Amino acid sequence: MERLKKVGHIAPKMSCEIKESRVGLGLEKLDRNVFDPNKAYDKVAQLGVKWIRIQSGWERTEKAPGEYDFAWIDDIVNNLVDRGLIPWICLCYGNPLYDDAAKVVYGSVGCPPIHTQEQKEAWDRYVRAVVERYRGKVSYYEVWNEPDGQWCWKHGISAEEYGEFVVATSKAIRETDSQAKVIGGSYCHRSMHFIDTALKIMADHIDAITFHEYTINEYQVFSRVKSLRALIDLYNPSIEIIQGESGSQSRSGGAGALKVGAWTPRRQAKQLLRHTIADLLTEVKFMSYFSCVDMIEALRGERGVKSSYKDYGYFGVLGADFDEDGFATGEYTPKPSYYALQNISAVFAEEVKPAQLPVIFCRKESPRIFDKDIAENQILYGGFRKPNGSSALFFWIPSDLMKSEAESTITLDIAALSEEIRLVDMMDGSVYELPESMVENYGDGHLVLNNVPIRDYPMALLFGAFADVQGE
Repeated sequence: MERLKKVGHIAPKMSCEIKESRVGLGLEKLDRNVFDPNKAYDKVAQLGVKWIRIQSGWERTEKAPGEYDFAWIDDIVNNLVDRGLIPWICLCYGNPLYDDAAKVVYGSVGCPPIHTQEQKEAWDRYVRAVVERYRGKVSYYEVWNEPDGQWCWKHGISAEEYGEFVVATSKAIRETDSQAKVIGGSYCHRSMHFIDTALKIMADHIDAITFHEYTINEYQVFSRVKSLRALIDLYNPSIEIIQGESGSQSRSGGAGALKVGAWTPRRQAKQLLRHTIADLLTEVKFMSYFSCVDMIEALRGERGVKSSYKDYGYFGVLGADFDEDGFATGEYTPKPSYYALQNISAVFAEEVKPAQLPVIFCRKESPRIFDKDIAENQILYGGFRKPNGSSALFFWIPSDLMKSEAESTITLDIAALSEEIRLVDMMDGSVYELPESMVENYGDGHLVLNNVPIRDYPMALLFGAFADVQGE
């Protein structure tokens, strides 16, 4: 990087400045009141993300039969909408008013209201009340969370039960707001059997499927979306795909997905960059990073037993402290992952589509590393285009980010792209010009870029006005 001239950095964008984006973030678990969203709203809006996943919280809303107190979720929805964000709601969880099992489970997590007619009717009334309440502000409703996980379907996982539950809930949603979109799935395991069985029942009643993908291997993103698309097409090709949760921790010792890893803030930022660019290279309508702030996991707790749900997860792009009850306190401080997500949001603002670019990778001697460029089959890369004619190529070394840092160089033979070229480090948003010594210009837009730096997280070559840059 020392040969390059730094000319500025990616200009951050507020969410209200962006009309269109596929980038999202999760504000889950407010149904269990585990952090203070008022300390997060402005920082989230400054990220420039667009889609925000929240959970509806039946138990928190209906504490007496037939009486709904929406004040807490009104505050969330209104604060998000006022800042130019798009909330989408996961309808969950159970309610101890109607279910004895929920009386012993913290937050009524994993207690679906499907066992008695009273439960089904109470859920139907609640769903209709939620959808009516947020008509015009919320368009997408997801039915439950991770029903293929024992923690979220505690009496025993059943794809048939879940499919039927989606059909009944979809009817309540659509009859209340004919313009609303229904999301099914929200599934977390890499098993085709569960979603296939559920699709047989619910395919004609949903508009989208969500999947959750917690992994250090972003290759799995591509295979998951391709296999899911192939399966969906057998039942209803109009169903869209949404990545509903992904993420990693910023330290070891936490609870939740990927908890055993030796995570650091830098590794978390790398995972975010690699996974998010992989998502954006697929057909997902939008993606959602989990999550906004460090918080307790709160999926397996026993009501009244504080120690059972003080299981801290460090997935947040904002760091937090915790009080004696497990509530996230402090100033909610940005981590490296926060700035990485902010850079992605700014670069991918407005209409951006994956595209094949006229680029060939060459392998030349690279004197600065006393070696040759890394081979094409050892990297991941993909292109994008914007309507203004600009384009971008993202590339990285998909090495095991838990074991080492990796960097090398690549040489690219390109044609028919803008000769206005800048290199972006997506980790910190630094923008560089390539020196003349690295560029061979053969005329008519034919260029060879020699020994361009590549790292184990996404870098980007921008061709033309793909992103706004602030000077130093």
